Amino acid sequence: MLAKVNSMAVVGLESYPVEVEVDIGQGLPALNIVGLPDKAVEESKERVRSAIKNSGALFPMSRITINLAPADLKKEGPAYDLAIAVGVLAGDKQIKLSEEDLISSIFIGELALNGSLRHTKGILPIVMSCVPRGIKKIFIPEVNAREASLIENIEIIPIKNLRDLILHLKNEKLINSYIRPKNLSQASNLEFEYDFAYIKGQEQAKRALEIAAAGAHNILLSGPPGSGKTMLAKSFPSILPSLTKDEILEATKIYSIAGNLPSDNPLVCQRPFRSPHHTASHIALVGGGAWPSPGEISLAHRGVLFLDEFPEFPRSVLESLRQPLEDGIVTVSRAQGSLTFPAKFILIASQNPCPCGYLSDPVKQCICTPSQVLRYQKKISGPLLDRIDLHIEVPRIKYEKLAKEDVAEKSELVRQRVNSARNIQRKRFRLDVDNIRKKSIYTNAEMRPQDIKKFCQLDEASKDILKQAVNQLNLSARAYHRVLKLARTIADLEKSENILSSHIAEALQYRPKEKRY
Repeated sequence: MLAKVNSMAVVGLESYPVEVEVDIGQGLPALNIVGLPDKAVEESKERVRSAIKNSGALFPMSRITINLAPADLKKEGPAYDLAIAVGVLAGDKQIKLSEEDLISSIFIGELALNGSLRHTKGILPIVMSCVPRGIKKIFIPEVNAREASLIENIEIIPIKNLRDLILHLKNEKLINSYIRPKNLSQASNLEFEYDFAYIKGQEQAKRALEIAAAGAHNILLSGPPGSGKTMLAKSFPSILPSLTKDEILEATKIYSIAGNLPSDNPLVCQRPFRSPHHTASHIALVGGGAWPSPGEISLAHRGVLFLDEFPEFPRSVLESLRQPLEDGIVTVSRAQGSLTFPAKFILIASQNPCPCGYLSDPVKQCICTPSQVLRYQKKISGPLLDRIDLHIEVPRIKYEKLAKEDVAEKSELVRQRVNSARNIQRKRFRLDVDNIRKKSIYTNAEMRPQDIKKFCQLDEASKDILKQAVNQLNLSARAYHRVLKLARTIADLEKSENILSSHIAEALQYRPKEKRY
């Protein structure tokens, strides 16, 4: 007998319907799965066989053919186990699916050998794609129910094990729909490990980080070892504004696909902070693989990507950041096709000025030769440096500042100013209806040339300063626009409607003072 059960396939960040067709015919006992399955899908026949037997049902000793349609769409992962098991039982007439279960319901979940359902990744993008397709009910593992409840207008049936599902489909013991918690929004009191209050000195670096947080600008910290670059970067999340509801869904969707969501709290409430080691590969950073998955830059979406020891990363890995830094997306191309992942993150990079680290230190003498310094600095290309808005020197801290008992300004106070600046930007870009329709803009760093022309008007004094800077510093067109974006953020922090000459002057201070090589 032929049975059909609906499921979903996750490809990149999108989900597509998959029809699981199960045919139980005559012949020697066998179980074959067709429809471009990967190894995990092929192995599901062993999991399904054991799960059905250990759930008190009978596994049919017949020739079983399972087709995952459409056949030209590659199927990956163990999420089809539940749909295959239900199809086998329905084809053997051990259960009977209702018309609603056949048309407007889907089954997702990985089966254990004892019939219980394990946590399955990619549930959130699946549920998000169900609503516009008219799917009214979804059967998923119980541990994924809270994650699925982020999306409304769909009935969630949480399944603990296959035995309970069989009894539910037989109408012998119904499973109650999952009731959405009322407090699914972001956490109100976020705790941070590091705080600006306990960083001695470094006022200029703190100011630069505040500007970077307010406008989502990239920043490079350079200085001798032990000056506080890493601690400044790790304290940066404590001044970032809270995630909006749309940003929470964006970040949670990526983490769901990557399988990084904890089952107890499947919600990204805090802006991501990713800090890969400098030995990370190109694929680990950008994403990819035989079945392309998000890399570190996508996991840092709407958050921070911290690259410590910046020049120690392979040059090819760093150069792969060029396009994501410019476009906010990364396209992973393979022979089978291309997938696009979001990558709107704040880049914080830290480095020493030379191999020994003491080139700019007034106290300790540098022991590097000029050729070593030149070779070290050449590891980072000019085009990549041009995409970084703020270049900050982090000097050695003197004893007098280290020994002070006074506590500096707390991150909470800085975050209030950052939130105020972000609110100004949200109101500004919401007024521009065309931007919202074509491409959502949240921060000044995301402005396009037409947005810069509209929102970054300058007076004559500011134009004169900028003209001199372009000629003397040899600024590129990209650097010119980034200075304007930075000045717009500085003006927002001061709640100034117009960009003043002082804002332009401060923005220019954060450009590299000299050519690197």
